[in-house]
Amino acid sequence: MIVDVRTYTFKPGMMHDWVALYETHAWPLQKQYLGTCLGWFTSVEGKHHQVVHVWQFESQADRETRRAAMLQDPAWKVFQAKVKEMNPFAAQENSIMAPAPFFKQG
Repeated sequence: MIVDVRTYTFKPGMMHDWVALYETHAWPLQKQYLGTCLGWFTSVEGKHHQVVHVWQFESQADRETRRAAMLQDPAWKVFQAKVKEMNPFAAQENSIMAPAPFFKQG
């Protein structure tokens, strides 16, 4: 198992608009294509204007296959165009992480 941890930092005032757009357009697609979302969070304290979401995959190959299928969906392309027009991001980070040897899920 691996997890993809994605952190988006928004320009001030843009996070809530993007979250609304994401919920309507991207969330259904990501649930369809990516599978298991372990968490989806917005910042409350600490670094401001951030969204973090964490997705679980069987392997890097599983992740790449699922993401490639999603990227080909015409509805995903519509979402990406809306995001480009909105231009909400200040930064994006993503990390692929594996569980520590002692950790057993469940």
